[in-house]
Amino acid sequence: MVRVFGSVFFGGHWLFCSPWRLTLYVFNIVNIHSLYWRKVAIYLLPVKVVVQYSEHTFILLSDYGLATTMTKASSESPSAAVERALTMLEIVAHASDGLSNAEISRKLNIPKSSASYILRTLENQGYLARDAESGKYRVGLKILSLSRGALGGLDVRGVALPIMRRLTHQTGLTCHLAVLDGPDAVYIEKVEPEGFIRMDTWVGRRMRVHATSVGKAIVAHIPQEQLEEIVHKNGMEKRTPRTITTMPRLLKDLEKVRAQGYAVDDEENNLGARCVGAPIFDEHGSVLASLGLSGTTQQVSAQTMPRILEALKDAARHISMGMGYRAPQRRVSSA
Repeated sequence: MVRVFGSVFFGGHWLFCSPWRLTLYVFNIVNIHSLYWRKVAIYLLPVKVVVQYSEHTFILLSDYGLATTMTKASSESPSAAVERALTMLEIVAHASDGLSNAEISRKLNIPKSSASYILRTLENQGYLARDAESGKYRVGLKILSLSRGALGGLDVRGVALPIMRRLTHQTGLTCHLAVLDGPDAVYIEKVEPEGFIRMDTWVGRRMRVHATSVGKAIVAHIPQEQLEEIVHKNGMEKRTPRTITTMPRLLKDLEKVRAQGYAVDDEENNLGARCVGAPIFDEHGSVLASLGLSGTTQQVSAQTMPRILEALKDAARHISMGMGYRAPQRRVSSA
């Protein structure tokens, strides 16, 4: 069994974040340890395929100055206490085996007594669960109810989900719905096909826009200044030998995306995987999200690509129409 892993990156200050960023923050907490999302993998029984990445990298908020040092718990302002509690939730969510009070206090560089007070409160409210034997904390089920409430406000999911199910049934490929959040494309919905081949992806996974079809399908329709800011912030990591790593090449590829109506990730993010993505527009004609299909290079081949792209673009068009988008009418010149 080979698993394809990615990265999760939190770059904002959660106390003063937008509702949309808070929604994705909750996604990440819930889905990192979801038994459903983490158990799926690419099974190699019917298809011989090699994928590149087997690591799962997390960047802790403490590395980005979001965990502050206080000498006394009593000296904390209410906002500092809330910030610390959110940071604890994020750190615990990233630890597959859970974390003890001592480990959390070391990561945040705070006294154990200060950490203990907040941890007990989070445990009492159901946001954390403590293992009686090991004493380690894990994310509690209370977080799940928050995630469901946040998901309810994302109209594009409700419109897209039945169309995604039909598309997956039609193509036999994994279908993703993604949006742009800061510098990353983030999955907000996923539909898997029946069968042995599964992609180890999950709702809330953050993807680099320069190396993924869902990312390129979105950023092909944003201002170039915004794209340059994203690249300046995230860089252009060379995920595989096929990854685009320069701005001129990326701009040329995005021009092609706009012209043909879809983007291709041809083993640019993971060797052995090929993905296609198409943009979704809102009632104003602005890019809202992207729809993607992912599979192995054997599944998405030169022979199957035309049929897959036709189905993908048709599905993305129907989702856009469901969001109020109306394509410009083509002018027919009179003879």
